[in-house]
Amino acid sequence: MLLEGKRILVTGGAQGIGAAIVKAYVSEGAKVYSFDLNEEDGLTIASEATETGPGSATFNKLDITDGTATDSLFRNAAQDLGGVDVLVNIAGLQRSAMAEDITDELFDSIYRVNVLGTIHTNQSAFRIMKDAGTGAIINFGSMSGFTGELSNSTYGSSKGAVHTWTRTVAREWGPSGIRVNAVLPYVNTPMFDKYTSSLGADELAEYQEQLRKDIPLGGTFGDAERDLAPVLVFLASDASHFITGQLLPVDGGFAAVR
Repeated sequence: MLLEGKRILVTGGAQGIGAAIVKAYVSEGAKVYSFDLNEEDGLTIASEATETGPGSATFNKLDITDGTATDSLFRNAAQDLGGVDVLVNIAGLQRSAMAEDITDELFDSIYRVNVLGTIHTNQSAFRIMKDAGTGAIINFGSMSGFTGELSNSTYGSSKGAVHTWTRTVAREWGPSGIRVNAVLPYVNTPMFDKYTSSLGADELAEYQEQLRKDIPLGGTFGDAERDLAPVLVFLASDASHFITGQLLPVDGGFAAVR
């Protein structure tokens, strides 16, 4: 088992990618604390993962835009686990609007979760990890932060901020033994399903045709369990001990053809 004995915090662990990662980590022997606003699904995923084993998962409800709550719950988890080896910050928010229609409310809601939430979780994890002199932080960026996507400028720019934050703190925190990377997944999630459902029939057909052209491996989104979870296991394991400051697309080749 690649993660036996690892103590891991996962935000956004109630559905989609987060749920897949909680289960993957537990299957590799990790002790996981999962956090999300969705308490019902979060508890279910943690229970299912623990039942399957051989690791375990515990769930706590958390709003990562609340820095005080994030710090408190992370410290409680660290006390229970005896420390923290890895943070995976998956929690995110995507809402669509053409650039001219972006409101202050839409902008604030996305940036508070995607940017401020990343800062809060990373800072809280760093405060715990620095005393141990080792640790790994895995953030979630997006290809939207590299490319121009219709109706997605606020989300894309928020992920661009996550990319810059990740590479900057990798330099700042490296001397403390903490590596910081980000994955940029192109996989099916409830968030992307919501985005595509907001498109009209013609827009959706155009979007799907573009995917076929843009993704060399399969012509569509990947699968969180099959395609992304193994990468997250690697980045949480000791095998990635000399990797930091990287933005790693897991996208079927999408980045290579843009």
